[in-house]
Amino acid sequence: MIRVRFAPSPTGYLHVGGARTALFNWLHARRHGGKFVLRIEDTDLERSSADMVDGILAGLRWLGLDWDEGPQVGGPFGPYFQSARADRYRAMAERLVATGHAYYCYCTPEEIKAKRESAEREGAAWKYDRTCFYLSPAEVEARERQDRSRAIRVRSHERAITFDDLVHGPITFDGSHIEDFVILRSDGHPTYHLSVVADDVDMQITHVVRGDDHISNTPKQVMLYEALGHGLPKFAHVPLILGADKKRLSKRHGATSVMAYAEHGYLPEATVNFLALLGWSPGSGDREVYTRDELIATFDLSGISGGDAVFNTEKLDWFNQQHLWQLSSDELLMRVQPFFERAAVWDPAFLTTRRAWFVSVLELLKLRVKRLTEFVDLGRFFFQESLEYDAAAVASRLRVDGMPGHLVAIDQAFAALPQFDVAATEAALRHVAEERGVKAATLIHAVRVALTGRTASPGLFEVAVLLGRDRAHARLTAARALAG
Repeated sequence: MIRVRFAPSPTGYLHVGGARTALFNWLHARRHGGKFVLRIEDTDLERSSADMVDGILAGLRWLGLDWDEGPQVGGPFGPYFQSARADRYRAMAERLVATGHAYYCYCTPEEIKAKRESAEREGAAWKYDRTCFYLSPAEVEARERQDRSRAIRVRSHERAITFDDLVHGPITFDGSHIEDFVILRSDGHPTYHLSVVADDVDMQITHVVRGDDHISNTPKQVMLYEALGHGLPKFAHVPLILGADKKRLSKRHGATSVMAYAEHGYLPEATVNFLALLGWSPGSGDREVYTRDELIATFDLSGISGGDAVFNTEKLDWFNQQHLWQLSSDELLMRVQPFFERAAVWDPAFLTTRRAWFVSVLELLKLRVKRLTEFVDLGRFFFQESLEYDAAAVASRLRVDGMPGHLVAIDQAFAALPQFDVAATEAALRHVAEERGVKAATLIHAVRVALTGRTASPGLFEVAVLLGRDRAHARLTAARALAG
């Protein structure tokens, strides 16, 4: 069975790069009926926090990336927090010492620093010189009796280290350039290399799908797998995500936390669609919009590109709009409710007596918005009795010669209509324009400002009908005063 893992460090919230890595793992597991394991790498106790763990879990849940084993779910290979697996790491390190693949190192940080600085002064590269590897059994015993602080180092290979990468193909490192590296610090804490390999072995991980920045870590981990007598998982190192400036995505490029995108009005299914195509291609021509089930059915690690992917917010907006258009009216209502509540313009009647009207407003706005937040921003004039007028719009559209009289005439024409619908209101306005010898566009622009306070809105006559005859009358009256 295919078993993959996503192993975030809770020193920050779930960011876009981590979410994309989690998504690739999740899609691979779901495609092949495998298991998606969530493991929290919280060995950095000073920087890790429960709040960050909660944030990571919330981000994954929002994206719809459920895990088969891990926090709050359990599983046969727990615990799934590295901070609770320290005894396992120490036991594995001691096992490597016992089998001759690792040794105790009693060198102090000060001694190693002095040797490194001495080599640098002579212009030479330096790596650990195996001082402690060459200690005799008697010398080791003497240091043990003295209760000397010690780390554990793995003896590195002198030969080439090659592994097959499912994205990049065969990758080879010169083992002679890799020093004997520490796997257990003198304080008893494991290094990243030991903890990640120990967990992947214990949890029977078959595929390690992670970012390109981990390629340089892989040769040391290959050494550990071999020292443990364990076969290698299949590696797939995916391209990094860059900003539009081709630099690694960071806070300066805008929101990078997944939950920040949720707060900004993006749909989880649109975000998943967008992230899936950042560095992966389904090989289906120009098609870009996919449902979650379609991504699962199509995903294959062979479709991952070796080149870096560029994060483009405009493209994410486009994906979001495409998925917004596919929502049913009932689904759309449910999605926008939290944003209307946050903006203090929500009315419980939108779910009952005013539901049909509210849905009609949403359907009208849907063609113009890209994010859920914009339903409130663009449609606020529907939900508030008092308008906030754009000063420039009032000056350019209302304060025009003869406009007060034009507005009176339009108001009277609207009042006389037997049916207040889109066709009738448009015909009435155009009739007033013809009678008064002005361009219909002039009156349309003015009435739009009168009804919405802005120069841009959805179709004017659709807006007028949804506002209703009485509210349209009140706003035309108020606008007449502004025009005067």
